[in-house]
Amino acid sequence: MNPNDLSLLMGLVLAHLVGDFLLQPRHWVDERMRRLHRSHHLLYHVLVHAGLTALVLMIASWLLPGSPGSLGVFAGAAAVATSHWLIDLGKAKLPAGRLRWFLLDQLLHLLVLCAVWLVWLGSLAPLEALGAWLLTPTVLGVATAYLLVTRPFSFAIAMLMKRWSSQLEDTGTLARAGARIGMLERLLVLSLVLLDQLTAVGFLLAAKSVLRYGDLRESKDRKLTEYVLLGTLVSVASTLVLGLTLRLLLES
Repeated sequence: MNPNDLSLLMGLVLAHLVGDFLLQPRHWVDERMRRLHRSHHLLYHVLVHAGLTALVLMIASWLLPGSPGSLGVFAGAAAVATSHWLIDLGKAKLPAGRLRWFLLDQLLHLLVLCAVWLVWLGSLAPLEALGAWLLTPTVLGVATAYLLVTRPFSFAIAMLMKRWSSQLEDTGTLARAGARIGMLERLLVLSLVLLDQLTAVGFLLAAKSVLRYGDLRESKDRKLTEYVLLGTLVSVASTLVLGLTLRLLLES
C-alpha cells in the first residue's frame, strides 16, 4: 500500500476526531438529544465535519498525483456531512450513555470515511492488501490469543476457583468487577509477552499487589487473601504460557 494513500485515510480519521470531540460543545449534543432533526446545532456540527473533510481532501488533491479535483472534494465532503447527519440523528433517538451505541456510532462514521477514501483512490487494492494481511498466520494467531484471554479464560478460571469462592463472605465489591479486572490484566500480560517485555509483567504484578495490599490487610481475612493471590497467579501464569507458546509457534 502506498504510504500517501494511508496518510489520506489517517487525515480523514483525524478530521473526524477533531470535529466530534474537540469542536462539539456539550450543549450541542444536549440540544440534539432534545430537538432531534430540528436541532440547529446538529446542522452546525455537520457543517464542521464537512469543512474539515473538505480541507483534508483539498490538501490531498494538491499532494497526491491523479487525485480527483474540486468535484471530488465537494462529493467527499457532502457524503461525510450527509451520513454524519443521519448517523447522529439516529443515535439521538437511542438511550444516552450506552457504550454500545457510542461504539456503533463511531464504527459507522469510520466505515463512511473508509468508503470515501476508497472512492477517492479509485481502487480496491487497499482492501485486498488488508484481507491478505488479516489471513496471515501471525495475525490469526494473535487474534485467537487475545480472544482466549477474555471470556474463555474468565469462564475457565471461574470454574477452577468455584470451590473456594463459595467459602468467601460478601466483600462488598462491585458486581463482576473482578472478572473485568482479570480480563484487562490478561490483555496487558499477553501484550507484554508478545512484545518480549517480561520484566514489565513483574512491574504489573507488583503494582497490583500494592493496590490490593491495603484492602487485604484491613480485611483480616486469610481466605480472601489466599483467594486473590491464587486467582492472580492462575490468571497471569495461564496467560504467560499462552503468550510464550504463541511466540514459539510464530518464530518456528
